[in-house]
Amino acid sequence: MDGAKSLLQDLDDAIARGTDESRARALWHATDLLITGRYSNDEISMFGEVIGRLADEIEVAARAQLSELMAACDHAPLSVIAQLAFDDEIAVAGPVLRDSNRLDEKMLIENAMTKGQAHLLAIAQRSSIGEAVTDVLVERGNQDVVTSVARNEGARFSGSGLLHMVRRAEGDSILAEQLGLRKDVPRHIFQQLIAKASEDVRRRLESERPEMMAQIQSSVTEVTGDLQSKFGPSSRSYFVAKRVVTTQYRQGNLNQDSIANYARQHRFDEVQIGLSLLSALPVDVIERALMDRNREMLLVLCKALDFSWDTTMSLLFLGAKDHLITARELQDSEREFGRLKIETSRSILKFYQSRKNSVTADTAGGRQAELQMH
Repeated sequence: MDGAKSLLQDLDDAIARGTDESRARALWHATDLLITGRYSNDEISMFGEVIGRLADEIEVAARAQLSELMAACDHAPLSVIAQLAFDDEIAVAGPVLRDSNRLDEKMLIENAMTKGQAHLLAIAQRSSIGEAVTDVLVERGNQDVVTSVARNEGARFSGSGLLHMVRRAEGDSILAEQLGLRKDVPRHIFQQLIAKASEDVRRRLESERPEMMAQIQSSVTEVTGDLQSKFGPSSRSYFVAKRVVTTQYRQGNLNQDSIANYARQHRFDEVQIGLSLLSALPVDVIERALMDRNREMLLVLCKALDFSWDTTMSLLFLGAKDHLITARELQDSEREFGRLKIETSRSILKFYQSRKNSVTADTAGGRQAELQMH
């Protein structure tokens, strides 16, 4: 400790009375000593004071060189790292922002909140980025920043961050494709992305992510079967319910209140018929949405119809086994429902409608062809 302190004191004296050339030599000497030696935290802090003073007095090119060296140093002084990271010159800040493991999340967030797009782009290229940092990047970043962080496999996103990315991807085919290729995007977010994507992007993602597209397709077209369904439309009560609810709909009296009342009375036939009429989706799709334990599709449907949480909750209980839901599941569903946006949910609803109509048309065409063959 005494040897390092004496050496740093000599360097400090050289700074005070030296020329620009001698100060530069002192900087590289101190930097070499720091990188190659083993020092205590106090000694590293002392190096930081000396190097920081020298860095204030050198040209941009020299500061950029210093940044490259400090970015690769696992024990670089925090004061120097912060000084370089917040330098207005991206040639200086970039190496540290991209590569230094000495920058903690708090410093990265502050940098992303206060500096320009070039600094944000450097942060977006880090090998590992936490959710709190990506939240800022997708909020403040320009197209290059957002695309870069979407492409970064080491980046992690919060649910709100992903939803914000989906909104930004509308009309941006490059971002939409990069986001759709991420393996950590949950199915309900992927659904929202696909609902807003262009036809070209949709085709590319169908090719690149067939497993995810298959899940979406099955959630739209898979049915429980008329005869197997507990509440199947083969019963006489179903046809009575259909006549009553359809009349109610034609008279303009079918709305959220009537759906909520049917749900609270456990009148499943009336609910599925009513939701089918209000959403323009087939009854079998509504039935699956009500009874699917995943509940994603039902939440999206309710949000698209602008239903309240109370009505949505009644529908969740109606479709649940024995009409029971744990407090934790209900809390998770309420939180997810709150995150959904009406416009985005309506885009997903349109996607469901187009997919189902396409399947229906294909099926009808196939049956017509069979009839002609016979």
